[in-house]
Amino acid sequence: MALYLTEADVRQLLTMELALEAVEAAHRAHALGRAIDLPRQRTRVPTASLHILQGALLDESVMGYKAYTASKAGARFLVHLFDAADGRLLAVIEADFLGMMRTGAAGGIAAKHLARPDAAVVGMIGAGWQAQGQLAALCQVRPVRQVKLFSRNAERCRLASAEFAQRFRLDVVPMDSAEAAVRGSDIVVTITTSATPVVQGDWLSPGTHLNAAGSNALIRRELDEKAVGRATLVCVDSKATALAEAGDLLPALEKGRLFAGQLIELGEIVAGIRPGRADSQAITLFESQGMAIQDLAVARRLFELARTQGLGTQLPLT
Repeated sequence: MALYLTEADVRQLLTMELALEAVEAAHRAHALGRAIDLPRQRTRVPTASLHILQGALLDESVMGYKAYTASKAGARFLVHLFDAADGRLLAVIEADFLGMMRTGAAGGIAAKHLARPDAAVVGMIGAGWQAQGQLAALCQVRPVRQVKLFSRNAERCRLASAEFAQRFRLDVVPMDSAEAAVRGSDIVVTITTSATPVVQGDWLSPGTHLNAAGSNALIRRELDEKAVGRATLVCVDSKATALAEAGDLLPALEKGRLFAGQLIELGEIVAGIRPGRADSQAITLFESQGMAIQDLAVARRLFELARTQGLGTQLPLT
């Protein structure tokens, strides 16, 4: 029988350490041809939208999909995990917290391989739900000591700064502009839903690494063209997905200032197939759109832990 895991179950089981290990393993498998991942499919109606990511991890013998809906009433996320050997449904997992953690983990893995080893100051644009996952992952992979946080909502920025400072035991400073958050930062994270750039290339210092995690649709942009152009290395989680929906990259691609062949997948760097940062002065960019295999890798580990610990509800499905 299949197992159903609620958000409460997931929160009890999932740590950032687990998410980082799972996401890195998924990207390595993808680079080595041991994973299948299909670009996101979307169905839109006047009042809501449905988004589906699907794929498989061959060596972990699982396949499945994450489906989520968005409307004025909010968003709902579910991962369906299947046994790749016989097609049995293994688990249905509520995936709001799971998705936040795996998105943060992807940024953490990118920073692990692309940010300078001594990167300690983070400039973060966006103070919402997803920002906490980004920061949690960065604290695991780099010696973060200060965060400069900016949000267009000043009250949210103030409250999030206090919360992050207490949770992560860091110096978290609310900034009054995106420029102030970016200038002088070793790592810059954008995690917004903005349709217009929130980071300008002129603000970036040599040696900066950028994690751009919010531009997962053609109508969204977080970086201006100069910011993309200053990156000596442009890394994506999946070329196919990036070419379909990376709003930050589309203008440069359309104008011939960036070519699809220049894009390096994160898994290629993780697996040692392609080099990462060239030197301490290079500006590097990771564009995160999200992949099904990230969700599946985390879900598979949660399923095993839940069985071991007796968590979850059995469903009358086989």
